[in-house]
Amino acid sequence: MIVLSGAELVLPDRILTPGTLAIENGRIVDIRPGGAQGRLPGGHAPSHFAFHGHYIVPGFIDVHVHGVDGFDALDGEGPVREIAAHLPRYGVTAFCPTTVACTPEALRAVLDQVRSAREAPDPRSARVLPAHLESNFINPDLRGAQPLQCLRIPRAALDSDGRAGGAGRAGGAGGDQEFPASDILREIERAAPDVGIVTIAPELDGGLDLVRWILARGPRVSLGHSNATYEEALAAIAAGARHATHLFNRMPPLGHRAPGLAGAVLQADEIAAELICDGFHVHPAMMRMAIAAKGASRMLAITDGTAASGLPVGRRARLGGHAITAGESAAFLDDGTLAGSVLTMDRAFQKLVGEIGLSPVDAVMLCATTPARELGLVGHGVLAPDAVADVVVLDAQFSVVQTYIAGQLAYSRS
Repeated sequence: MIVLSGAELVLPDRILTPGTLAIENGRIVDIRPGGAQGRLPGGHAPSHFAFHGHYIVPGFIDVHVHGVDGFDALDGEGPVREIAAHLPRYGVTAFCPTTVACTPEALRAVLDQVRSAREAPDPRSARVLPAHLESNFINPDLRGAQPLQCLRIPRAALDSDGRAGGAGRAGGAGGDQEFPASDILREIERAAPDVGIVTIAPELDGGLDLVRWILARGPRVSLGHSNATYEEALAAIAAGARHATHLFNRMPPLGHRAPGLAGAVLQADEIAAELICDGFHVHPAMMRMAIAAKGASRMLAITDGTAASGLPVGRRARLGGHAITAGESAAFLDDGTLAGSVLTMDRAFQKLVGEIGLSPVDAVMLCATTPARELGLVGHGVLAPDAVADVVVLDAQFSVVQTYIAGQLAYSRS
């Protein structure tokens, strides 16, 4: 048994201060007010750690992270396990490895890594969840750093029966990335249990049919990198889309006469929305507005972190095979295109509590509870008896001191 005492425990509905948390066999077995006094469950002599002046929170869950500390999910052999090994230092206990649009061969390679890491997880590494595909079926006009030559039209990937077929290319892109659109769907179908989220632009020809096709295979459909009108977005939600990829980024600006995709996401209770919580991708005022509009229970804090996350400013890394540079606020392609963030989840939590002004309870909701619920992770994302013992100890400035995964120490600052 491990006993963590004296800290402020951030529970789903309040902060218990001071409180004591007991962990045994990978689960939280006791939560009580005060220090570790009196008889603990089972009568064991526990390993006791005093954390006065600290916070204890559920482990952060990042559903949109491409890489960290120089490792990109699509770069070389074994990056998924490397990312998993590096994330606990930032308080992350579970994550969705995230891809940009890529070739079928590259997609197969990363999904095979995801399956391997899920079937045989490494000790002291973040849990590898089914992947998030920031996929080939996005709007070329709002692709950002996504490779144009890999984008495809949904209609070309689906025949009249809704099966994989066809070979259409989005935006008339050229280049050497020649492959049928249907090959991407075949990879998704082959590895469906290891695909958690697929981002698409529903306004593309065949977009709504693709929403239904993906849902029938199990993954969650997310709307993003999209020029969808308000009406087109609502149609996609009616078809079953339940997620929005990095709200406000790579979608038309919110307008009072043309609310567009962002407006549909903000007013639709069915949709849970990602928010890049660095204060750069989305202005803090817009962050506050979005959280107020949807509530903490419908927002997911994400990093959209790249291999440049955790690296010094000026260091080079890669995103889907393309060179990027770590800036002070984000990562950039060589032509200056914004290419994801350099954010980590500990800093996202600090931003939410500090500049945005959320309570630690609401910040935990965005960083752990809502992601766990939306992905169906029962027993994750909360501090509660019998919950999974994925927990993080933060100091008074909300920096990570220790991270536990299934009750095992995965990271310690000291």
